[in-house]
Amino acid sequence: MGLSSLQKYILRRGLEDRNGSVNKKTLLDFYRRQKDPPTAISQLSIITKSVERLISRGLVRGGGIKTARKWYIDRVMLTPAGRKLARRLLGEQQPLPFKNKNNK
Repeated sequence: MGLSSLQKYILRRGLEDRNGSVNKKTLLDFYRRQKDPPTAISQLSIITKSVERLISRGLVRGGGIKTARKWYIDRVMLTPAGRKLARRLLGEQQPLPFKNKNNK
């Protein structure tokens, strides 16, 4: 099961919190580290899609407001399977930002 770096970040942030829940707006911190982040509207859209994919995999639960047409997710809570995967992710080595240069 491949996870994107944003999805891994969501799981790690959920593990840091005592209740295992994260406010969706705090997930915007992921883009503060990047040199060329997407626009603010795109950031929310990307985070929403990543959260929905984690929900469909059963790793997180979403909480929010339901309207007649759609759900507005404002917080994310880890499931037991999500906690287990997040703990396993903490044991993985972080990739280093080296650039690959082919010396000939």
